[in-house]
Amino acid sequence: MEFTNLIDKKILFFSVQTFNLEKEIVAKLNYFGASVDYYDERPSNGTLTKGVLRLKKALYKKKIKKYYEKILVEIEGESYDYLFVNRGEVLPSFFLEEFKKKQQTCFCIFYTWDSIKNNKHPLKILKYFDKKITFDYYDAKKYNLKFRPLFFLDYFSEVKVESENLIYDLLFIGTAHSDRYSLVNEITKWSSTKGLKYFTYFYVQGVFVFIFKKLFDKSFKKFKLAKMSFKSLKKSDILKLYNCSKVILDINHPNQAGLTMRTFESIGGKRKMITTNSEIKKYSFYNPNNIFVLDRDNVKIDENFFISDYQNIENITYNKLSIGGWIYSVFIDNELNDWEKQMLKK
Repeated sequence: MEFTNLIDKKILFFSVQTFNLEKEIVAKLNYFGASVDYYDERPSNGTLTKGVLRLKKALYKKKIKKYYEKILVEIEGESYDYLFVNRGEVLPSFFLEEFKKKQQTCFCIFYTWDSIKNNKHPLKILKYFDKKITFDYYDAKKYNLKFRPLFFLDYFSEVKVESENLIYDLLFIGTAHSDRYSLVNEITKWSSTKGLKYFTYFYVQGVFVFIFKKLFDKSFKKFKLAKMSFKSLKKSDILKLYNCSKVILDINHPNQAGLTMRTFESIGGKRKMITTNSEIKKYSFYNPNNIFVLDRDNVKIDENFFISDYQNIENITYNKLSIGGWIYSVFIDNELNDWEKQMLKK
């Protein structure tokens, strides 16, 4: 993969703050020679704003407008090679119209790591972009978008493979949503009966968000406050947990067909995975020795899955699934045709 096309390029980048992934993307773009101006897509990253934007976005319409008017003033006089929008949760049409008038040579890229079912706002703004990509194969087909799965961060390649480091047979780290709580409870109870050790970490953006969801989100009724954590894990903490865990548990959102970040972190760290996303069987890197697909409606796990070791995938595929491979696809690969051909089984 050749990244010289990014040297000395000026990028305006919008993304919601997501476990510092936006910082990792900026750092990698800088590493490849680009200069990045980053803005949080939300007018505020407080727990109140997050809760309202997720459930009652209309209440923040004026604040969103004022926020983006301020950005237009701040970037006045700048000349950008790329506009890069990740997810497109609240970015307003008026901003994109004004931006394109003033930045007529700028190439506009949209990527989303959320399904359209969960976040429909992109449908209002896709027309403003030159390159439109999604991690969801079905959304790509339905809305005429390019398809490109997610990635793992570089530090996952530092996970040690020595079995003597293992403490936990099963590790779950994830944001609290949908049926995750009941499924994790059911799986950990099964693990206890088999003598398997496990560690779970449910993250919520704040106490207010938890209470807000308890009141307005039916799927949150079973979540217990005492089991929630309100601090996202540091990079070093995640690395330690992966180093001492054999199998990673991934429970995707029921409305989401695209593979989660946890999927690629497991590949990056060369760890086996149990996942509720049966779509993974369609990907060329699927290996039943490494990946156990769990029926969320009928939880049955083969305990023999915990016995065998992880089997490495091809280096070329491994590198493509890294953050560097993802940036190459988003910014440099003009067609992305290879992803459908190479990553999905016929």
